[in-house]
Amino acid sequence: MSPFPPPRRRGTATDENGLDGISKAIIETLQKDGRQPYASIAKQVGLSETAVRQRVQRLLEDDVMQVVAVTDPLQVGFHRQAMIAITVEGDLRPVGDALTEMPEVSYVVTTAGSVDLLAEVVCEDDDELLDLLTTRIRTLPGVRTTETFVYLKLNKQHYDWGTR
Repeated sequence: MSPFPPPRRRGTATDENGLDGISKAIIETLQKDGRQPYASIAKQVGLSETAVRQRVQRLLEDDVMQVVAVTDPLQVGFHRQAMIAITVEGDLRPVGDALTEMPEVSYVVTTAGSVDLLAEVVCEDDDELLDLLTTRIRTLPGVRTTETFVYLKLNKQHYDWGTR
């Protein structure tokens, strides 16, 4: 890996310190309504529709953001959500990598504290959660313990926190 930053691409949506003001405005607009047409966003940020489309494409390609439909899992057939706290012996990166490959796992973070990893899972029912835990997560090499927090109700799920 080179000690030098990659060359700046012409027309990039970021500067050397992160996102520029226009890219932040585009992101915040899409956080409020991800279905907004490029023409509407263009008027708000002072760019052409084509320039906004290119910026959004670059932000997507650079993994700065995703534009997705956020659902309430209960309303689309998934009746069990849970957060699983995992402690690992040794290098926790292979466990984190394995979790990210599991389709039921929607969210994985490496933490500091009493557990090493947190994994949010979305399952059809308790049987699927039990199978996931016992045959796929607890059997991963290095997993020492798991603690499962079953969700009883989804009180809030919003992603409109803006940018800094």
